[in-house]
Amino acid sequence: MRYTLERTTLVAAPLREVFDFFGDPKNLARITPASMGFVITDAPARKLREGDRIHYRLRVFGVPIRWTTLITSWRELESFSDLQERGPYRYWHHTHSFREVPEGVEMHDRVEYELPFGIFGRIFGLPIVRGQLKQIFDYRTKVIREVFTRPATPRA
Repeated sequence: MRYTLERTTLVAAPLREVFDFFGDPKNLARITPASMGFVITDAPARKLREGDRIHYRLRVFGVPIRWTTLITSWRELESFSDLQERGPYRYWHHTHSFREVPEGVEMHDRVEYELPFGIFGRIFGLPIVRGQLKQIFDYRTKVIREVFTRPATPRA
């Protein structure tokens, strides 16, 4: 059974700046809680594009995991998607969408995921995974708002 997590975040910054931030694989570690031990082991040393793979290590509930994602679509200044090729989920597809609005950028995340271990994963794992994903995306929202907060310009 597939589940969906959706999150919309308003970012007070220009579209190009926000999209480029998310297109740089180095920023993944920056928006991931340190407690997860997230380390990129292989990624392009440039802005992402369709067909790229990112390999990383992290800890899920203290268990070391290797994760590989494939960038399956890339629409400059609009959206991109990544698909888990290897990792802790039976299925993971994350679409990042960006839309310019008067206040800056409306960033929308849609994650479709399926847990491993069949019915046991759904019964025992779903509440835990939902809670962890909420914490991860809450952290990410906090960091994004810090990164894109501009100090007030002093008036003469």
